[in-house]
Amino acid sequence: MTLELTSARLWTWRLAVFAIFTASGLSIATWASRVPSIKAALGIDNATIGLLLLGMGAASILGLSVSSVIAARMGTRRGMLLVMLVLATGLFLIGLGTDVLAAVPVVLVGLMLFGFGNGALDVLMNVDGAAIEVEVKKTILPLFHAFFSLGTVIGAGLGALAARAQISVFAHAAVIAVSIAVIAVVAFRFVPHREFGSPDAAPAGWRARLMIALSAWREPRTYVLGVVILGMAFAEGGANDWMALGVSENHDSTEELGAAALMVFSVAMTVLRVFGGPLVDRFGRVSTLRVLAATTVVGILLFILAPNLPLVFVGAALWGVGASLGFPLGMSAAADDPEHAAARVSAAATIGYIAFLCGPPILGVISDHIGLLNALFIIAALVAASGFASGAAKPLPGTRGTGH
Repeated sequence: MTLELTSARLWTWRLAVFAIFTASGLSIATWASRVPSIKAALGIDNATIGLLLLGMGAASILGLSVSSVIAARMGTRRGMLLVMLVLATGLFLIGLGTDVLAAVPVVLVGLMLFGFGNGALDVLMNVDGAAIEVEVKKTILPLFHAFFSLGTVIGAGLGALAARAQISVFAHAAVIAVSIAVIAVVAFRFVPHREFGSPDAAPAGWRARLMIALSAWREPRTYVLGVVILGMAFAEGGANDWMALGVSENHDSTEELGAAALMVFSVAMTVLRVFGGPLVDRFGRVSTLRVLAATTVVGILLFILAPNLPLVFVGAALWGVGASLGFPLGMSAAADDPEHAAARVSAAATIGYIAFLCGPPILGVISDHIGLLNALFIIAALVAASGFASGAAKPLPGTRGTGH
């Protein structure tokens, strides 16, 4: 599939996808920042919150799994519009169920729509980001992920302000939901429609494209890329869930310094996502992934073994730098061939997100038996495996994939 694009059309497409990545991050941080308010308003315990998260996680994985079907049926342009409206509706229902109806089942339905929409959107927006990357012949997918991180920062900040001002979850969620719907409609105008499949093969309708979409699960490269993404997704998810606790409890510090360590990790990750593209173009995907995997392992080991807090913070920074590009570069590699991009990104992302969603809770169970810092050695081992598997990210012959 080849698009004839003017430079202005390509630029507006790029801006639209930047906005979509930002909206996805904004939506996730909006929910996460109001969890304490939702818990208090509904009078529920942590176990119920866990069940709500389980429902959202299951729906997210379903969204990831059917995203290639959505792309095959309607293309990424209409697909992104549809799933953004679904996640906006889910966010609205979360607020409605919290403050207006005070009904946990409504919140659960909202979270499932929210999770499904975000899961599917994650694949579709990465496919479009990778397509732009091919058009501009530069590695820019990490920059798209930096905008996702920017969205989470904005969402968390707005959530903190809303909680401090005692703005209801319903009012907050409704405003953000409407904002996301507006972004979806505006972005739709600037994203070109793209059919998936080889124009030479001329597949007969969307069912033929669906067979292409499901074919990725029969390709060994999909699973090796899944290992690359799995290790880095585990590293990111593990840091998000356990770094602050590791500092405050296992390094005998305070909750504030635990949060500060997580902030150092997040800033390091975001900075490298902003500026990492040229490094990939200079040294190639495979070399970059191997160096970053080694950096992550060093950072995790330093975080675990450091005898003082300054070195713990250095470990957190190295951990963030190392884990920053694994996921976006894995997505970029999966999307090398435009004909199979949606299927391969969907399959690889599903493997990665299962690790991201399920890995940290499993780590928590293990840590009850061997201690949290000892459990982090598991992440280091998975990241090392990710580094060894990085050869699979080499651009496919005959494609215009970036990163030699």
